[in-house]
Amino acid sequence: MRSDVAVVGAGPAGAWAAHVLARHGARVALIDPSHPREKPCGGGVTGRALALVADAVDIDCLPARRIRSARFVRGAIGEDAVVPLQNEGEVGAPFFTVGRGATPRRTASSRLSRGLVVASRTDFDALLLAAARKAGAEIVAARVTDVAAIEGGFRLDVTPRPVRAAHVIGADGANSLLRRRLARPFDRAELSIATGYFAHAVTSDEIVVEMVADPPGYIWSFPRPTHLAIGICAQADAGATVAALRARTASWIRSTRIASGARLEPYSWPIPSLTAHGFETLTVAGPRWFLVGDAAGLVDPITREGIYFALLSGQWAADALLSGAANPSRRYAERVRDEIAAELGRAARFKAGFFRPSFARLMTDALLHSAGVRAVMADLATGDQGYTGLKWRLAKTLEARLAWRLLRS
Repeated sequence: MRSDVAVVGAGPAGAWAAHVLARHGARVALIDPSHPREKPCGGGVTGRALALVADAVDIDCLPARRIRSARFVRGAIGEDAVVPLQNEGEVGAPFFTVGRGATPRRTASSRLSRGLVVASRTDFDALLLAAARKAGAEIVAARVTDVAAIEGGFRLDVTPRPVRAAHVIGADGANSLLRRRLARPFDRAELSIATGYFAHAVTSDEIVVEMVADPPGYIWSFPRPTHLAIGICAQADAGATVAALRARTASWIRSTRIASGARLEPYSWPIPSLTAHGFETLTVAGPRWFLVGDAAGLVDPITREGIYFALLSGQWAADALLSGAANPSRRYAERVRDEIAAELGRAARFKAGFFRPSFARLMTDALLHSAGVRAVMADLATGDQGYTGLKWRLAKTLEARLAWRLLRS
């Protein structure tokens, strides 16, 4: 089987890259043995991520919870801080409006570019996979066991017959085979372990978060349409085992009573979580090959949000291949370095201070007493506030003494 491009992995990054390429006439083989399937992540999809796929995916068909607020919990005692994630008039508002003209077209409404929904990954990934298939990508339901450079491209070992392609895109996650063969695997210091439970038959319309110091990070509850995704994330080299982290999550579930009586289904999953230096030296492409999404390490090291960066990097890899550039790999790598890695590197530099107990306490106090801080954190959660200028936007919302304490901590 010969293709212009072989895409390995049919999650958001791979499916969207395959869609863009096939839509423009490329012969695409999208190879994955198991998608669409559930994935143990929160499932939060930001408005900017939905806006990227709005012209190709019918979001109205996506079962999803529109999130009304995020609640920051302060342990067993203390007042919770609630951050609204929707404006008053936006509750229950549609994601799309129909454009004018002879041929009505779905367009992203102004509300789509803001806010947050939480979806089952099976449902969300299925929509993207369907879009790739409809555009003309050939879906190969098989596992790639090896990849090797050959004259004019690559040979991918796939049962029952190999796939040959002029270019290859690795969208096969944190444990990417293509990353291991064509670049280098992530080491433990560049990975986090997310673990916890799906709490079935219980849900809500708010995210619940508690920032913790040991291990540095946060415990979360994300409400999907039919269950809660509850978990904790820690650096893989922090010394905490999966069993210990999961026990910590179970204890939190009991103490908060957030999922009383629910059936708990355990999960765990690796997530890239790079340092600032890691983003500065990140390798995402080489001769005729590209890494996108988790395989490229493009995950926010604070929030661990990766769906938007998966979609964006998949689109950019496809755009580079379609551009006619003499060196599309370099074109893609430079764009990722300048526009994604630089931003995520800033997040990595913030990370240590962000989860420090003194900062967490002060931030919760600020959330309780400052509408401006609540607006900033809402924008950060929904992807509308980047890390560039974050400190100073926070400072401008606070009275001078509190601002100085926040910046120092």
